[in-house]
Amino acid sequence: MVTLKEVQSKSGLKKFVKFPFALYKNSPYWVPPIIKEEMDTFNKKVNPIFNDADAWFFLAYKEGKIVGRIAAIINWIEINQQKIRKMRFGWFDFVDDTEVSEALIGKVIEIGKSQQLEYVEGPVGFSNLDKVGVLIEGFDHIGTMVTWYNHPYYKEHYERLGFVTEKTYHENKFPFRNADPKTFRKANVLIKKRYGLKALNFTKTEEIMPWTDKMFELFNESYAALSSFVPVSDLQREYFKKKYLSFINPEYIKFVVNESDELVAFAIVMPSYSKALQKARGKLFPFGLIHLLRARNHSKDMIFYLIGIHPDYQRKGVTAIIFNEFYDTFEPKGIEYCYRTPELEDNIATRLIWKNFDPVIYKKRRTYRKEL
Repeated sequence: MVTLKEVQSKSGLKKFVKFPFALYKNSPYWVPPIIKEEMDTFNKKVNPIFNDADAWFFLAYKEGKIVGRIAAIINWIEINQQKIRKMRFGWFDFVDDTEVSEALIGKVIEIGKSQQLEYVEGPVGFSNLDKVGVLIEGFDHIGTMVTWYNHPYYKEHYERLGFVTEKTYHENKFPFRNADPKTFRKANVLIKKRYGLKALNFTKTEEIMPWTDKMFELFNESYAALSSFVPVSDLQREYFKKKYLSFINPEYIKFVVNESDELVAFAIVMPSYSKALQKARGKLFPFGLIHLLRARNHSKDMIFYLIGIHPDYQRKGVTAIIFNEFYDTFEPKGIEYCYRTPELEDNIATRLIWKNFDPVIYKKRRTYRKEL
């Protein structure tokens, strides 16, 4: 028999965060989070998302042992402003036991019905800057700090529970040697001249800070057309600055501005922290921070985390400027592989941007939907 317990204490939250450490302890592909960072994500006094969202956290027990977890989420901006009556769920992990997964999903459905919502979708986070999707292909590839990893049996559980595919995402990679500068050098010069644009590069984090608010404004404008997009609030901007900027080498942030110094495009690349996080085992101290700093400055694998382009400049070749700047940064550092975070399968425009790099799809993931 499965018993569900709602997490209502710090000790309970720690059990919620640490459950995957046991579930994936023998996996060479799972990348653990930093425990404190993960707990802050779920702390209503720390994460400003809780000004606009509610969340319930549940642990499943069987024979006195934790066998699963789930977060049930309602984003009130999505419901009240966008009129999308969706019940979200994420951080859904479980042993290979249908009784466990059914009990956890049943609790999410119960909450969704009590709020008169129309359907449930997951796994997703609170917003578009959180992790998304259950892995359905590519289980023999190491994860990243910005994606979930899961066992192959998850997909079967979703479908057995009556869920259908909502969105499919692809993750692509390519060796840096595929980046032939001839494909963007000339376009870089022409686009800059035609639209009066210039690139901004940085060597220190403090140089980036005056631009970060403009970057988040542009992020909201760039992604507003996506069906699943929920804008980032002012308070969330401050939270994400603290959470992510220290992880990013300032050389890996590129901005493009026009003649009025208005931000028209940005790109953020993160070094791969996967191996470093595995060595850290969820803790920054005493040695975890050393592993992360080493990866920040010396990783040969790069993850293209975000690219945002103002709607007025989309489909005008601005990415040629971005690629040119990254090439000049990566080439002397001996970068070996470039990875892209999950992108919607039907996002043809994004695929066309990258076609000259001959990327290969190495992972696929999905969100699943069920009517309430």
